[in-house]
Amino acid sequence: MKKKLLGTAIGLAGIAALAMSASANAHVDVAVGVGVPVYAQPAVPVGYYGYGDGDDHWREREWRRHEWRERHWRHEMHREERWRERHGW
Repeated sequence: MKKKLLGTAIGLAGIAALAMSASANAHVDVAVGVGVPVYAQPAVPVGYYGYGDGDDHWREREWRRHEWRERHWRHEMHREERWRERHGW
């Protein structure tokens, strides 16, 4: 009887440990058989880099792209207008 009770206790402890491990991986709330909620908080990636490191010129690049698109659009509109004037549209 003692062996069965000990085996059951060890088995339940193993299942509880596996459930808590799986919940920690899934980042979800788990209630251990006694009714005590356990929450495994997800790891927060910390990425504080020095100000000014990396890409500082993205705004200039985006503005140049914007200006290029605007010039290209105007060029196409003028080209189409000249074509229509030549062909009498």
